[in-house]
Amino acid sequence: MARRIDYGTLMHRAMRGLITEVLRDVEHNGLPGEHHFFITFDTGHPAAQMADWLRDRYPEEMTVVMQHWFDGLKVDDQGFAVTLNFGDMPEPLYIPLDAIRTFVDPSVEFGLRFETHESEDEDDEDEEEDGAPMHQDAEPEAAPRKDAEVVSLDKFRKP
Repeated sequence: MARRIDYGTLMHRAMRGLITEVLRDVEHNGLPGEHHFFITFDTGHPAAQMADWLRDRYPEEMTVVMQHWFDGLKVDDQGFAVTLNFGDMPEPLYIPLDAIRTFVDPSVEFGLRFETHESEDEDDEDEEEDGAPMHQDAEPEAAPRKDAEVVSLDKFRKP
């Protein structure tokens, strides 16, 4: 088989690097202005860490909001740890970068979506991940809250 450039993997790596850089800045300087993040991730990822009750409630994916209250943000090259408040119950999470499915900052209409699809060019059945920028059509209708919340990003998904 001829050698080829895997643009999907390279773009995926670059987008995760962008998320890491943004989160490291927030880790050291806090969230600037109205910035806040909706982060959807695969709760079944082997390196994802969360309370059993959260994993039971969200067995496939969960969207968390980092906005008014979060604590202990620590970013490493593989992912990030953060404590979020779920109904007055602080819960620590560890979210691996490669478990992230969407990263959205609605304050500036910025978003990334990581898609997994079958490669049409390959004869085997291996899945290939590809990243694609995601653009928002509208700002979420959520009122400001002090607790973390799980939200659906369906209205931001392209058909």
